[in-house]
Amino acid sequence: MVIRRRVWAVAAVALLLAGVVIVGVLVRHRITSPTRVRQTVSREARIKEALFAELTPVSLSNCQLERFGEPHDGGYLMCANLLSSVRAAYSFGISGYDGWGCDVSRKLGVRVHQYDCFDTRPPSCPGGDTVFHAECVGAQSRSDEGRLFDTLRNHIVRNGDAARHLVVKMDVEGAEWDSFLYAPDTVFDNIDQLQVEFHRVDEVRFVAVMRRMKQFFYVAHVHANIFGCDPGLKPFAAWGFEVPFVSKRVGVPDPSGAPAGVSPLDAANNPDLPDCQFAIPWPRVVTGR
Repeated sequence: MVIRRRVWAVAAVALLLAGVVIVGVLVRHRITSPTRVRQTVSREARIKEALFAELTPVSLSNCQLERFGEPHDGGYLMCANLLSSVRAAYSFGISGYDGWGCDVSRKLGVRVHQYDCFDTRPPSCPGGDTVFHAECVGAQSRSDEGRLFDTLRNHIVRNGDAARHLVVKMDVEGAEWDSFLYAPDTVFDNIDQLQVEFHRVDEVRFVAVMRRMKQFFYVAHVHANIFGCDPGLKPFAAWGFEVPFVSKRVGVPDPSGAPAGVSPLDAANNPDLPDCQFAIPWPRVVTGR
């Protein structure tokens, strides 16, 4: 009997302590959870605002925009008159079709290297010079479930294009950020124009990547991909956006410092969906940055 009483006493104390702990956790959660949520929201808002500011497009006085590729999704604006020195092109992320690469090859008379390790169908390009590689681009050389990834630099070097002037298009569903973050400076030195579709807007490293890109390029234009429209991402219109970068070797900023605006050549990625574009409240910029 004494033993039983002791057992029940110990059990009662254990239950009491457990209750105290649970109540403490619940109280602490009620007190700190809203604060943590506010801090997280505030941090994400600051990241988006900083990234948006870095995307201020520069009006280039010597740029004549032209659309390359499909009339809607897969079509991109570039400064057509600033491509005369290009001797090779790279198109990363094509999904079985590559109107951009085909247009570039036929208009510039250069070979276009096409890359995709998820959709390995070689696209057709009558009258163009294109070479398909069943590989992807990334931050490092690796194999993932049989898919081959390699760095931007290694792809270029392997094709003998390290010393040539290049034009590059990249639409790789988020792999662009680390591909650029870990690429050596020498890769960007020889790229005259770089067309990128960026994905996501909520990580601090994205700001670092954009600042690094602007050491070598001007942001010539910005267009929101309407497949990613989301009013909750303000100041962004969508989580996917297209940016044509122009090398500072070839682009000449407008002396007024006025940011570049919309273009009549822009087209909705999906003509059957409502469009959403940036409100473009960008201030005048210092182009020498």
